Amino acid sequence: MANKVVDDNEIYLGGTYYPLNRPVQSVLASIYPSKVTIGDTTRDSNLRSSIIAWSDWRGGIGVERMQGPADADRAWHSTCNLRHRHHLVLPALSAATTAELSDGTAITGAITFIQDLGTELYAGYGNTPYYYSEGGDHWTQVTNGGSAYSFPATPTDSITVSMSGTDYIVVAHEGGYSYFSSATTVVDKTTDARFLSFWDDRLWGIDKSGQLWYTLTINGTPVNDALLPVQEEYVTDLFVARDAAGEQILYAATKVGLFAHDVGNTRWVETQFQLPFHQFNGTGSVRWRDSIYNPSGLGIYKYINGTNNAVVTVMGPDRDDGLPATYRGTIKKLVGTHTELIAAVDATTAPGAQAATDIPFQYGASAGLSGHSAQVIADSSGQSSIVAWNDTGWETKWIAPSSKAGKPVDKMLVSNAGKGDYRLWWGLDGQVYHQLIPFDVTNPSQLVSVDGTDYAYESTGFHETPWFDAQQVEVDKLALKLKVEVEDASSDETVAVEYAIDYSTSYTSLGTISSSGTTTYTFGSGVGVSFRSIKFKLTLSRGSDTSKSPDVVSTTLEFRKKLEAKYGHTVEVDLNNTYKGKNPKQLRSALISSIESNLLQEFTFRDDGGGTRNYYVDVTSATGIEYTGYDERGSSRITLVEP
Repeated sequence: MANKVVDDNEIYLGGTYYPLNRPVQSVLASIYPSKVTIGDTTRDSNLRSSIIAWSDWRGGIGVERMQGPADADRAWHSTCNLRHRHHLVLPALSAATTAELSDGTAITGAITFIQDLGTELYAGYGNTPYYYSEGGDHWTQVTNGGSAYSFPATPTDSITVSMSGTDYIVVAHEGGYSYFSSATTVVDKTTDARFLSFWDDRLWGIDKSGQLWYTLTINGTPVNDALLPVQEEYVTDLFVARDAAGEQILYAATKVGLFAHDVGNTRWVETQFQLPFHQFNGTGSVRWRDSIYNPSGLGIYKYINGTNNAVVTVMGPDRDDGLPATYRGTIKKLVGTHTELIAAVDATTAPGAQAATDIPFQYGASAGLSGHSAQVIADSSGQSSIVAWNDTGWETKWIAPSSKAGKPVDKMLVSNAGKGDYRLWWGLDGQVYHQLIPFDVTNPSQLVSVDGTDYAYESTGFHETPWFDAQQVEVDKLALKLKVEVEDASSDETVAVEYAIDYSTSYTSLGTISSSGTTTYTFGSGVGVSFRSIKFKLTLSRGSDTSKSPDVVSTTLEFRKKLEAKYGHTVEVDLNNTYKGKNPKQLRSALISSIESNLLQEFTFRDDGGGTRNYYVDVTSATGIEYTGYDERGSSRITLVEP
């Protein structure tokens, strides 16, 4: 039960009632010290408010909650172009080719390979290969000896090689492989191949058992080489990269790690890069620049092989806080461009949250030939997407339409075939999609002069900031104003601005910007909006002109931090007379006990019936006037402050 005071000029402190010489003086003690500005003023020199600005987007996606100024260039998730300071624009336009023959007949089937042969683009719909005609936006089936042709089995891998002065597309499939140098003649071979590669002027293949073979000529008899020392169906890719000495060699990615080919001794050598078992370890591995990139679920390992040492870095889109559940999946393919490493995130089940009890535990060995352990990264789940890494951050290039949620990205290729310019091609749900890929770093404001009308924007894109709590979750904040600077805005090119507070999934609209310049939004009609944490969502849209995009230059939040109200009190205690059974010596002794106590002291000078004005305080200062000798009388001025 809270203590109370009912008499005039009296206080209660630490179990003792004291008389006062003068009324209690109370002040607000929970006030930040004033800012000190040295030199020129900045945007954060305001003594009464603070500023956080977003104008550099290059850190990329993947941070859900900001940890400080270092995360100011990050996003939680975004489909916008993030590669430039002071430019947040719509993503590049993606389009699908028509899945039809020249006469309008529909063609169906999953996309099983995409490959180029000179300027021609080829793709497989199921077991059937076709080549693309840009002029009529249609496909033509490959023939063999004048008859329509289909592979003996479903393709599993494909490459373009040049042997004896002729370019070929080689397609692996269960039970064999096939090759062709034109759309009218195909040769089928019966040597089993799951994956293909080209190295040392030889065509190499490996089957599902791990048996490696090669042929010196395109139509030669394959020769068996090394047998991979792993279980059947463990091979996930075959590719070329450098060894510790800097020489190019063959590597085999498996579900338990990476193996290097020793051609001189006809054997596979286990590398230092071994992993716990995962169904998709190594699927779609690639050499990009100086490193091997090895996917594992939604993660990617960057592997640099050096003399007597190897450097492994985790740098996939699952780093930091990962991706929103809607977009999670499994990386099935990596391809490199001039400026970026592009990853296809394949979602094969409907989106949904995963319970902690659903995550399998790891058991058994985590490396070597016995490393067949439980999956340590959840299988793919969510909405398929394509994301890109530029050694700084991840950017979303494309997200599958919501109507195709749970559909996989089948294959992916970067080529100038098909449309005569540098494009990314991929398959999803029986259609081949494409997107223009700039081969240099291009400022969005300079695209018109550089690329003319070739560069086009998607109709819409969104950008979500991380949750911002000013690094003080314990302090109440008040959002005052939001300033959004936008260029190239119009009635057609707009930016919708929303915010959410305190980890809510619901957004509140601030408005839609339809003119260039700086738009200022005032929160709460001037009184502000209180928040513990706040985030913003910008939705960019364009009209019918695909060459135009609104361009967000910066977003600036003005806010105020307010400490929880704490009070300080100054009182002058009268120790001259006996009071409520305690003589001056006893009163002074009780006061000294309160001053020296490590515990907070209960203090009140009111009777409000509910104890709402009972404070728990420290005695932070005390001054007193005493007589000498045996005379304990006097008065003491003390300051009491809530911590």
